[in-house]
Order: sequence, then structure tokens, then C-alpha cells
Amino acid sequence: MAIVAKKRGRPAAAKEAGRPAAKRGRPAAAKKAGRPAVKQVAAPAVDAALAKIQGVADKTAATLVVATNAVAEARKKAAAAKAVAAKSKKAVDVRKAATATGAVAKAADKAATAKVAAVEAKRALVAAKTLATAKAAEAAATAKVEALKVGLATKAEADLAKASAAFTARWSKVRTAANTKQVKAAEKKLAVKVAAADKKAKAKVKAAEKSAKLKAAVAAKKAAAKAKAKAKPARKAKPAAKKVVATKPTPAAKSAGRPKKAAAKPVAAKAGAKRRGRPPKQA
Repeated sequence: MAIVAKKRGRPAAAKEAGRPAAKRGRPAAAKKAGRPAVKQVAAPAVDAALAKIQGVADKTAATLVVATNAVAEARKKAAAAKAVAAKSKKAVDVRKAATATGAVAKAADKAATAKVAAVEAKRALVAAKTLATAKAAEAAATAKVEALKVGLATKAEADLAKASAAFTARWSKVRTAANTKQVKAAEKKLAVKVAAADKKAKAKVKAAEKSAKLKAAVAAKKAAAKAKAKAKPARKAKPAAKKVVATKPTPAAKSAGRPKKAAAKPVAAKAGAKRRGRPPKQA
């Protein structure tokens, strides 16, 4: 009976060893439920592969449990057959005990094979879970980077608009000051030119007025002189005409030299009178 109790203890350990595989496979469903954020980066393909590996691991774990239970059952039978053969000492019971012992060996081989398959499936499941976790982390990081890019681009546009507005304000202020300075300088320069032109114009007007006054004075003088000149020959012409008409040259006077000079005076007077009559040509 002690042998049976010992054999019964092994399947329990095998069952305990087979249960964690099923328990460990459950969190995969929870992970699947918690992955909607990673759907944009090939999440369905990763989940499908992980689900397939999880199914294989669950199947191998179940096979291991069945094989372990079979080993336990075969050991029970072998122990019972050995007990019967030990009591009866019959050849039939001994053969049954040997057959039962062989069945235990076969069941143990099957269990060992199932255990290897379960271990390999579990190892593949762990690797797949690790890979899925890494891909999920990569997808989350990529999403964060993309969100950061969008945020930085939006912020850059806002900063650019703000900087452009500030630059425009500064540039406009500086340009307005420069334009005002240029306008003031131009106004000052033009004011100087206008003042000089005004002064020059006033000087010209004054000179013209002075010249006009001088010309008027000269013209008045000339007019007065002309009037005076015209008045004088008219008064002297009457006596001269009387003298010329009254006196006739005598033969003695013709021969003398002095009378000729006297006769020449009226001619000179007439010539002078002719010269004084030229002002109409000047007009």
C-alpha cells in the first residue's frame, strides 16, 4: 500500500505541473482585450499568431495531463497485480504483474514525450508573448512619437505665427522710424531749398523792381530831355528864319570869308534841329 500511496503522489505532482500551463495561457486573453491601442500597427496578425501558439500550448498541456493520469493509473494496476502475484505465487498472476509493469513503462514513455512537447510549446508561447509585448511596446512608442510629431508641428506653426507677428511688429516699427527720419530730412532739405528759392525770387523781384524804377527814371529823363529839346528849337527857329529871310547875301559878302561862316550857322542850326528830331526812330 505504501507503494500505491507513493505512486498516487506522482500524478498529483504531474497534474500540478500541467495546470500552470492552462493558467498561464489565460492572461493572453486579457492581453488581447487590452491591446486596442496597438491595432494600428499590425496588432491583428500578432494576436492571431499568439492565439495559435497559445492553442498549441494548451493542447500539449492537456495531452501531458492525460499521459500523467495514464501513468498513475498504470502504476496502480501494476502495484495491485504485483500484490496479487506476491500472495498467490501463480504464474498467471506473475505474468499479469509483468504486463502491468510494461504498461507503466509505455505510459511513462508517452508522458515523457508529452512533457517534452508541452515544454517546447510553453517555451514557444513565452517567446511569442515576449515578442508580442515588444511589438506592442514598439507600437506604443511609435504612436507616442507620431503624437509628439503632430504636437511639435502644431506648436511650431503656432510659434512661427507668433514669431512672425512679433518680427512684423518690430520690422514695421523700425521701418516706420526710418521712413519718418527720411521724411523729416527731406522736409528739412526741401525747406532749405524753398527758403533759398524764395529768397532768390524775392531778390529777383526786388532787382526787377529796382531796374524798372531805374528804367522808368531814365525813360522819364529821356522824355523830359526830348520834350525840352523839342521845345527849344521851336523858339529859336522863328528868329533864325526871320534873319535868313530878311538878309540876303551881297556880292561883297560872298567874296568875304566871314559872311560865309555866318551863312553856315543857320545850316548848322538846321542840322542840329534835324538831329533833335530823331527820337521817333528810337520809339
